Amino acid sequence: MEDSVVEKLEQRITQLEERIEALQEQMPKDQLSMVVFSGDLDRVLAAFIIATGAAAMYERVVVFVTFWGSTAMRDPNKRVPKAELTAKMFDRMLPRGPKQLPLSHMDMFGMGRAMMQAVMKKKGVLTLEQLMQQAADFGVEIVLCEMSMDVMGISRDEIRDYPNITVAGVAKFLQEAGQSSVTLFI
Repeated sequence: MEDSVVEKLEQRITQLEERIEALQEQMPKDQLSMVVFSGDLDRVLAAFIIATGAAAMYERVVVFVTFWGSTAMRDPNKRVPKAELTAKMFDRMLPRGPKQLPLSHMDMFGMGRAMMQAVMKKKGVLTLEQLMQQAADFGVEIVLCEMSMDVMGISRDEIRDYPNITVAGVAKFLQEAGQSSVTLFI
């Protein structure tokens, strides 16, 4: 009789261990995921400030850059000829990298941006390019939205050099966000 009790206990322990393992696999990871939808200087600055701060707190930081935010990742020194008319139009109308991003408010044809950048320099605040470099140094991963790039005519050849960058679809972001303990949208 004692053998059957021991066997039942062993079976129950095995079942509980399997349940615990399944729950552990479903638990959020020590990770922050962020969507950067905006292409406004102040919002992209905020995203990279948060990303670099989060890199000190979380094991992993993943930033999904989509639509207008994609323009921040363009390298102003990389020019790629465009075949389609809409791609040519987007190429001329969209900002080419961090220095050309407008402010969300009071941009005033770039004067507001210049004022903001001057105040930031005076106060010793890192530029967006410096924050991007710091994020790269801290291991922040960037996922560029492939569909947004296609729609806006942005090619992989004109993206700035960044060590932890990939081009992927929304499924990749959903996978990352689904396992993150924190998810933000900017």
